[in-house]
Amino acid sequence: MGNLLDPGQVLLDRYLVESYLNEGGMQQVFAAKDQSFNRHVALKVPKNDSAERRFDRSAHLSARITHPNVAKTLDYFEEGGKSYLVEELIDGIDLGRYLEKCDPLDPHLAAHILHHLARALAASHHANVIHRDLKPSNIIVGNDLAASVVKVTDFGIAKMAEEEITSAVDGGNEDSITASKTAMGALPYMAPEMIEDSKHATVAVDVWAWGALAYRLLSGEPPYGSGLKAVTGIIAAKTPPKPTIWQKNSHFEPLLTELWNIIVSSLNKDPKQRPTANQLAEKCDKLGYIYGPRASGMIETFPVRNWSYGFILGDNKHKVFFHRQSFFGVSDPTVGMKVAYSTFPGSPHVRAFPVVPLN
Repeated sequence: MGNLLDPGQVLLDRYLVESYLNEGGMQQVFAAKDQSFNRHVALKVPKNDSAERRFDRSAHLSARITHPNVAKTLDYFEEGGKSYLVEELIDGIDLGRYLEKCDPLDPHLAAHILHHLARALAASHHANVIHRDLKPSNIIVGNDLAASVVKVTDFGIAKMAEEEITSAVDGGNEDSITASKTAMGALPYMAPEMIEDSKHATVAVDVWAWGALAYRLLSGEPPYGSGLKAVTGIIAAKTPPKPTIWQKNSHFEPLLTELWNIIVSSLNKDPKQRPTANQLAEKCDKLGYIYGPRASGMIETFPVRNWSYGFILGDNKHKVFFHRQSFFGVSDPTVGMKVAYSTFPGSPHVRAFPVVPLN
């Protein structure tokens, strides 16, 4: 469908539409300028009559949540028979697009993102709001390689997502599910009870989604696959296999073991046996992950004299030492490979850890 708004259009004598950003199954998103406060915002518009009917009551849900890891709801209004939701404009990209640059993530960066997601869910559950549609496209991370910003968005359409997913699942056939972009996007992260009895789903569905997303970040694939083929595995809810990439480097094993234990508990078939979002955040509080700015560069030499170390030529032209045990990737490090890394003091060269390949 075409864009619902045009650049230069002014709504409510206040919001100046600047550009189209993106869209999901239910809404289009535009960058706009709030001329009253001289700030840039995200302006969300429902795409169809079905979404329109749900937009007003759904928009108020997100306003209940105030947390650094949740996109702020700033305004909601109606004009010309249409509804509009105004959120803070986040300088970043959705996690799905970030994963196009680096996939899978090393356990340290994944733990950083998952920690903030757990905090966001805990805050939403305190406000009695269930997201129900937690997936990479609903998570915004900073444009930098370290994903310094992590914010969950679209809490404002949580109820809309629930109703569309429920309607698609209750349709009882493949067509009803595949026809819904929302249902298809949510399916890899959908809890068993969302498929079997979605009307009685609880906050535990968000914890399951966190676990499925954690597995996805650390392996490159959702735990039970994508599309309709995932349904059988989700309903059976057997513990998924540990990703083979985890076996390549024992140096990351302690953190991976901690993350694995949390993932397994989050993917419990019984919602009552999963940790609460509060408990999830507390478990993440105890993770010993390393976090800091990341740079990019190219592997210049590896190995050196047949030893398990090499050098990265940073984009800043600085030479950086790294060891094979600092590398986390599906393939082995090779000369010419583009990588991202954090640096630590060393002599005669600074040292890189962790080192991950960039796509």
